[in-house]
Amino acid sequence: MQAARQAKLFAPRKAPEIYLDVETLRLSHEVVGGWKRICDFGLAVAVTWDEVHGFREWYEEQAPALVRELAATPRIITFNGERFDLQVLSKYANVSPLYPKSLDLMKELEKRLGHRVRLESVARDTLGISKTGSGEDAVHWWRAGNRQKVVEYCRRDVELLRELVAYARSHRHIVLDGKQIPVNWD
Repeated sequence: MQAARQAKLFAPRKAPEIYLDVETLRLSHEVVGGWKRICDFGLAVAVTWDEVHGFREWYEEQAPALVRELAATPRIITFNGERFDLQVLSKYANVSPLYPKSLDLMKELEKRLGHRVRLESVARDTLGISKTGSGEDAVHWWRAGNRQKVVEYCRRDVELLRELVAYARSHRHIVLDGKQIPVNWD
């Protein structure tokens, strides 16, 4: 991205915000209770981005510090974070105070559209950019010892979040299935 465009898109906000994505150690079918026990999936890595620190990586042993960092930030931006990312982190610390400050893009789009959408679809249709894998791929990469690939994948999802929010703030919509969907993610 050109420096001038990036400066405009990611201009300082009135209130600080942090973008978050997590990757897990286990898949739903490997946990007793499956999707009802997301807290037992375990944190492989989380990536955050904020204006002050840029990109940061957080590993399982750092999960309590990550939750403290999220608690100290006025707004947390995720894609499916309320149902997934925060639930993963709930094993390591109390995440209840994080929900009121959450801007979960998937949840916002589900309210507007009446159904859930994938980050891959929104990023591809709005930005013309595809994801580099899936959460299931990330678990397999992690187990195969390709941890840097997981970190890069997670970081790319955070970059997609930032770019989607910047696009939506600039254009007041996102694009999905060829249609402009009005959003207000200020």
